[in-house]
Amino acid sequence: MPPKTAVRHFEDNLTDLDTIVTQLESNQLSLEDALKAFEKGVKLSQECQRVLTQAEQKVQILLDKQDGEHLEPFDPETNS
Repeated sequence: MPPKTAVRHFEDNLTDLDTIVTQLESNQLSLEDALKAFEKGVKLSQECQRVLTQAEQKVQILLDKQDGEHLEPFDPETNS
């Protein structure tokens, strides 16, 4: 999958996930529909996590090729 397509697919998944969260928070769905939406949201979340993990691995490989730099865990408390 070309990078632009992967990024677009990722962004579409995030948009869909945001829509699902909004629907679930509205309490307008029946229990059955809420469960279906939740299941779809879990699948979208897993797919997004897979794409992010692959991107992190690619970045790590690129950094390893340059002067042995390494990734440091992101801490929003210290990086804001």
